[in-house]
Amino acid sequence: MSWKTANQFVGGPGTRRRKFGIIVIVITSLAFLLLHPTIRRAASPIRYSIKKPSVPQNEVDKNADYSPSYEWLWKWEKSLPQHNLDSPYPEGRNGRYVKFTVQIQQLGWNNCLNELLMNSYLAYKSKRAYVFQDYVWKVEYYPWPQEKFRTWPPRTPLNALISGPTAGGPWDDGDDAPRAVSEDYFNTVCPPSERRIINTRDVKPDIMWDDGKKIFSTWEKLLLEAPERCIEVQPADRSEDNFPQVFDLFLWGSDRILPMWEEFRDSPVSQLLETAPIVNAAIARNEYLFAPRGGLRSPGPRNPYDRMLAIHIRRGDFKDACLGLATWNSTFYSWNLLPFLPDSFTPPPGGSWGKNTEENIAFYMERCLPTLDAIVKKIRNSRYDYVGAAKDGEKRVLDTLYILTNDDSEWLQHLKDALTGEGWDLIVTSKDLVLDAEGMDTNMAVDMDIARRAAVFIGNGWSSFTSNIVHRRLVDRKEAISTRFY
Repeated sequence: MSWKTANQFVGGPGTRRRKFGIIVIVITSLAFLLLHPTIRRAASPIRYSIKKPSVPQNEVDKNADYSPSYEWLWKWEKSLPQHNLDSPYPEGRNGRYVKFTVQIQQLGWNNCLNELLMNSYLAYKSKRAYVFQDYVWKVEYYPWPQEKFRTWPPRTPLNALISGPTAGGPWDDGDDAPRAVSEDYFNTVCPPSERRIINTRDVKPDIMWDDGKKIFSTWEKLLLEAPERCIEVQPADRSEDNFPQVFDLFLWGSDRILPMWEEFRDSPVSQLLETAPIVNAAIARNEYLFAPRGGLRSPGPRNPYDRMLAIHIRRGDFKDACLGLATWNSTFYSWNLLPFLPDSFTPPPGGSWGKNTEENIAFYMERCLPTLDAIVKKIRNSRYDYVGAAKDGEKRVLDTLYILTNDDSEWLQHLKDALTGEGWDLIVTSKDLVLDAEGMDTNMAVDMDIARRAAVFIGNGWSSFTSNIVHRRLVDRKEAISTRFY
């Protein structure tokens, strides 16, 4: 991948030049996304074939040796009541719809999640039905070889990962907004001949560097006032816009998204967002791992999550990403930038475009890829701060630790040994979970929801995974002191 200069990114017709400092925040935040192994350039829309690999017919669908088929879930989505041409307006054959074909595919789930939720809210404010789509990851990142897939190419129904209005669930009573519909139904109710195509090249250039509110309101006005019943938002060619989404990685990787926070937090899209039953089932199956052991050493809440500290520890390939963040003087990502959260990060002075000092790089690495001792200290201090913030008469106990990690080396065992010496009664990691095929396919959502429920969460401020956990925790109205960063 070739890197563009700041002037290349902001120059050209239809765009406005901004101060260099803003460009640094935007572009350098993006550098992390590009360096992350699961955050590659979004590919063209997937074309699915009807050919299926040979899978033994007598295999149980939940057998983790094979990918889940999800045939039952796609059938359930198809049966949703809004998938009916005879439904009254604002649904049915006369309803108003918007499909974001521009939506990212083949990137990590959490980069897709923040975008599709905001697209869903834009559709809601525009009084149009949002068209939800399957989640598509890169084939090589799935845990099964091709011969073990039940469908090809692989894809995951949105309702396997989330529930709520964005995935076709109902709005609150009295809300007259049209319900979201599936991509298949959209193809029926809005055949290509009846669609107005809006290309992002016709909208984005004039607002690309504005804040989130201005970007959102511009698109809202366009979609709301458009007389056409069916609208499809398509991406500009990548030669014109390398990230052509409505809400793109330039926006998510900067503090320009923050003016949308309170409105988005309080929106029905956020408030009615729920955990998918498949994810809940995986958590319930493993909940015995978190059960309090009882006895004199374990007073306090009976709910295991009320006595849990969850921490996101990315290792391995993450070192290169952290070095890239330091090189490009990157700030935190998206909702991790909210100013009322503890442990904020300000890029230190002394760096320049694509270059940083040895001292600054070391400072970044302390926060992005902390040492074992630094992690132990952060956990210790976060527990102390949270327990110390208890209200009069409130009993706070943190004795259960959940480690969300991709590490499976001796280093992880050394960390567990050190934390056992810190007095943690229970230490559980992502690797300890027992998952069926559906749980394996949705494991990122499983880890995310455990962290959402935990009394305290420590995340990585440059991570979209952490950012989406922060979103859910703040929608749940968890206090700021319970959400920390390295």
